[in-house]
Amino acid sequence: MKTPSSLAGGFSRRGFLLTAGTAAAGAALAWGSPLGETDARAAASGTAGRFARPDVSVAPKFRWWWPDGNVDPAEIRREVDQIADAGFAGAEIAAVHHSISDKSVLDPAGHGWGTPAWADAVEAALDQAHRRGVTIDLTIGPSWPAAVPTITPDDTAAVKELAYGSVSVAAGATYTGPVPAPVVAPASAVTVQRPILVQAVRVETANSTRKETGLDLSSVQDLTSKVADGQLSWTAPSDGSWLIIGHWERGSAQTPESGPHTVPAAYVVDHFSAAGTRAVTDYWERHILTSDVRRLIGKAGATLFEDSIEIETKALMWTPDLPAEFKKRKGYSVLPYLPAITQNKGDQVFAYEAATTRRIRYDYWDVISQLFNENHLTALQKWAHSIGLEMRCQPYGAQTDAIASAAILDVPEGESIGFHNLDDWRTLAGGRDMAGRKVLSGEMGAYTGGAYNTTWKKFLLTAGGAYAAGLNRSVIHGFSYATAPGVKWPGYAAFTPYGGNIGYAESWGPRQPTWRHIQDISGYLSRLHQVLQSGTPRVDVAIFRQTGYSKTGIGASWFTASGIPLGWTHQFISAPLLDLPNAEVRGGRLAPDGPRYKVVFVEGDHFYNLDCTLQLGVAEKLLKFTRAGLPIVLLGDWSAPVVPGLGSDAENARLRSVVADLIQQPKVKVVAAATDVPAALAALGLTPDVTYAQSSTLLNFHRHDDGADYYYLCNGKHAETVKPPVAAIDHLVSFTRTRENAVPHLLDPWTGDVRRIALYSEDGDKVTVRVALQPGEVMVVALASPGSLGDAPGRAHATSTEAPEVLFAGGRLVARATAAGTYATTLSTGRTVRTEIPDVPAPITPASWRLEVEDLRPGASATETETVVHRLTLDTLRPWPDIPELADVSGIGRYTTTVELPRTWTGAYGAYLELGQVFDTCRVTVNGRRLPGVDQINPVVDVGPYLRAGANTITVEVATTLNNRLRVSDPAVYGAASRQAYGLLGPVRVVPYAQAVIA
Repeated sequence: MKTPSSLAGGFSRRGFLLTAGTAAAGAALAWGSPLGETDARAAASGTAGRFARPDVSVAPKFRWWWPDGNVDPAEIRREVDQIADAGFAGAEIAAVHHSISDKSVLDPAGHGWGTPAWADAVEAALDQAHRRGVTIDLTIGPSWPAAVPTITPDDTAAVKELAYGSVSVAAGATYTGPVPAPVVAPASAVTVQRPILVQAVRVETANSTRKETGLDLSSVQDLTSKVADGQLSWTAPSDGSWLIIGHWERGSAQTPESGPHTVPAAYVVDHFSAAGTRAVTDYWERHILTSDVRRLIGKAGATLFEDSIEIETKALMWTPDLPAEFKKRKGYSVLPYLPAITQNKGDQVFAYEAATTRRIRYDYWDVISQLFNENHLTALQKWAHSIGLEMRCQPYGAQTDAIASAAILDVPEGESIGFHNLDDWRTLAGGRDMAGRKVLSGEMGAYTGGAYNTTWKKFLLTAGGAYAAGLNRSVIHGFSYATAPGVKWPGYAAFTPYGGNIGYAESWGPRQPTWRHIQDISGYLSRLHQVLQSGTPRVDVAIFRQTGYSKTGIGASWFTASGIPLGWTHQFISAPLLDLPNAEVRGGRLAPDGPRYKVVFVEGDHFYNLDCTLQLGVAEKLLKFTRAGLPIVLLGDWSAPVVPGLGSDAENARLRSVVADLIQQPKVKVVAAATDVPAALAALGLTPDVTYAQSSTLLNFHRHDDGADYYYLCNGKHAETVKPPVAAIDHLVSFTRTRENAVPHLLDPWTGDVRRIALYSEDGDKVTVRVALQPGEVMVVALASPGSLGDAPGRAHATSTEAPEVLFAGGRLVARATAAGTYATTLSTGRTVRTEIPDVPAPITPASWRLEVEDLRPGASATETETVVHRLTLDTLRPWPDIPELADVSGIGRYTTTVELPRTWTGAYGAYLELGQVFDTCRVTVNGRRLPGVDQINPVVDVGPYLRAGANTITVEVATTLNNRLRVSDPAVYGAASRQAYGLLGPVRVVPYAQAVIA
């Protein structure tokens, strides 16, 4: 329980109205377990038991950074043990060493990625993981993107670009000379570049933009056949200024991040061709998959992982088969349109008429997307399955349909550092859920400049909102191997120093003081994952995206800004998802065996001038869906829609006919402005599964499993950069229940407790509960049949009360208060009862503390830590930097105080321990008994079961980051960091309560 001012879970009175009529009650009842003994035994099994003790398979994982194969198999085994002992499900092995400037010390020839030394270490990791019951993920190559050392930039399998060169020709003038050379020279490792097309085109100023030179599409001439031995002679027509443009195909020579990782150097593969994928799989088969590694993958392997698709080219992203594939997929040649998609260092260069330019660029990226999904993701996944792995990938970075990619992958993944807001998570979640996949993982906790100063509270605040948007497994960034040549204390860290400065994120592990409390963190995350991977999702709205990009921060009209604060939930879907088996309508719901969307919302394409576009096949499916009973809302002017690419007049005419028919359907509403969306939803009779009593920062996600409804709630924000910060909330929330008799339960992810909520109201399929959450705080509510989660069925509950709290304890409905008084409570039977709590002791503020600090300092080597103990007595709680002896100390502090309670205490009272502000993690011990995990965001603990009359010893153990010590031990890198305000800062209070039976 928590104090009445911050209690989550519908236990207190606020927002509920009393009804008339009272009866006497008020027999005193001592504090006790929220469940009676029989109920507690039932809670230990079944769903409640799985929540309290989740299977390791749902636990979070770490990114595990190795300095290539420069590792000791014995140390690898120790680190697997450390990860398993900490309650994590395993790790993802990645060759990453951005912090090491001189790569030669890593011996890439003998100990690089893919060498026998690497394979031996992978074998050790897999073997030890199997022994410990955890799993290992394997990254597809060294660092990222996918690359192998068996190709050169000139090889067919290597990543390609299409460069351009141009020369101006005046009207009527003759150009004689070489094909215009690329404006940007090839990389030094590229030895072959060939012109695949030479064109002439007239400049059309009317089509120019601020950055793009306008061209006249009707004037394009193909001059390729006029080229002989690299030379061209051509006379321009007499009208206007002309350009000759040469298009050059060549390798880009991109290498994986922070190499070299191999000798010879690895080069990035073509992610859009079958040849590129074969280069990867062939290398694995020949160099990494020894018989032992292959055998151990079957025992402890989990996924093959590929990071985000960060293809970096100086020119246009290309693949040699693109012209043929484009013609096959789009029905016309891309060649006359190449100038409009040409790029130079990421920027567009030329433009035709604006609408034509948008549509050709759409078609180009659509083909690239299809090739990526087919030749790369699908092919790699098939191969991964053949060796016993699932495929996990961050399918974004290029302008491809990440929504469709997420539907292909066994495990799609997002990232906290690159996703601009929660809608980026919702794009991937839509693909996952429409395809019937279970997990959306996330690379979580990467912060610029965050090395050795990142707190777990910051991590939890970041992850909290993402879980409400579909994330249901964290892969934490990250866990570094212990050491590497030349590193300083506290050991090797993959991303720090970074350019000589403080690097990314953290290197979690035993080097960190907070590792002392790591099982509390892993347990909390595991319980959230257990809930969020249970059953199937329930989502209110499918937002149809004509262009399925992710990592853009682009949301949905009305729903993102206005719908979420009212309780609406949404995901994004794209055209390929409508071809999935789940894409059917039953009972007025899309994907009835999955997310069960209540409505599809379609607006103009946010990535292409908000054009009202639809593929003809999509329009026909929407018409079919709404005729089967699915509501649809269209925003914008849909009187003359067009296909998103360069469609024919006949195709556009057919599309307009279908959309005109669609608009006439009874379950379709067209609105002109986003502000009209609520009225359209109301006219369709639609409401969200969760509704709030007021506009709120509360975020929610709903899952349904075996007749029970699980609601994850977080008081969060749509984007990390939203100002002002989120404030505390306290209001009523109504939840939809699937089973008529379902009652609400509170699932505490910090302790694993499952308890029935005692104060709520019912109205048909709605159950209303009070929710009070601090910023970033999380709450899980389950609506399940009485008795199914361990509580005794048939109990009357409170529907309104004057008491600060109402709860079930010892098999009875009780009122709890921190102040004396008589409190009226109305029961679900209609009876109103008055409960008297005659007296409650005043809150206690400890007068002094004994503080013992384990000061962690550099030891004799980079991986050894010296501990110096400081012992102090504090009259007031102060940050460590304000205490001279602790100014530059990092480590673990134990604050101990004694609280005297009256002899009448035992059996009469309980108490809350309010810790106030704590930096960073904490644990609480009372009279020698360690309490269950403390909510690290809102550290208020019910210590009632642990207190006794007389003297009580309370110890609060606090663990810090390493920031303050590193400022002075390694000032060249960390000296610019500010001291962090470590410690137990308070205010700390013991707040007594008493409780009495209501019924």
